[in-house]
Amino acid sequence: MNKILIRGLEISACHGVNPPEKVNPQPFIFDADIITNFYEAAKRDDLNKTVNYSAACKLITEIVSSNTYDLIEKLAYECVFGLFEKFPSVSEISLTVWKPQAPMKRKFSNVGVTVSLKREKVYLSLGSSLGDKKALLDTAIEKLNATRGITVEKVSEYIKTQPYGGVAKNEFLNCAVLISTVLPPHNLLDETQRIEAECGRVRDKRWEDRTLDIDIIFYGDKTIRDERLTVPHRDWNNREFVKIPLKSIAPQLF
Repeated sequence: MNKILIRGLEISACHGVNPPEKVNPQPFIFDADIITNFYEAAKRDDLNKTVNYSAACKLITEIVSSNTYDLIEKLAYECVFGLFEKFPSVSEISLTVWKPQAPMKRKFSNVGVTVSLKREKVYLSLGSSLGDKKALLDTAIEKLNATRGITVEKVSEYIKTQPYGGVAKNEFLNCAVLISTVLPPHNLLDETQRIEAECGRVRDKRWEDRTLDIDIIFYGDKTIRDERLTVPHRDWNNREFVKIPLKSIAPQLF
């Protein structure tokens, strides 16, 4: 594992809930671990093959100085998202924001937050059996790609399939999508359900006809079993509407 380390980057800026904090600059201190493979940079002694820590510090400074947020949680996420977007070779980031002059009536040495995110490959299955099915799938893919922290990398052809589960009556249009994301699994689920709702999805009866369904089939190599999410998706390998489009973009999974 290779890391670019940034320690003690101090930036004066206006962030905080209290009105004086929005106009009176105070120090914020940043520590970051940026994980990227810089073997080629070391082999060739080439700055272009690694993450330039000067450029990373400049980007953090620009984000911190040009915005005003109530929460350092928001500030930390904006910095992490910005670094992932600027440096595609980065696989993982852990960033801490310290606020040593936070306005508290207690003695303390420091307060801060840490955000740790990892870039993962995720396979999704999309389906629609109501309305303009193709337009709904097109819109869903556009909305996925427009969501901060998600990049659509591959989309299968759309295929027509018969309803599954014994409740839905209409023919489905299905596809598989490969995304790269830094959103943790349950945050990704929140975003896919938001997109479903924006496309008119109503959750009433299981297996019923629907405007849009987005299922997380694989999330990296993770196995998840809880009340909200099952990954790999339950019984995916027995569902032709998942397998056929998925195999066309990820034959290595079969």
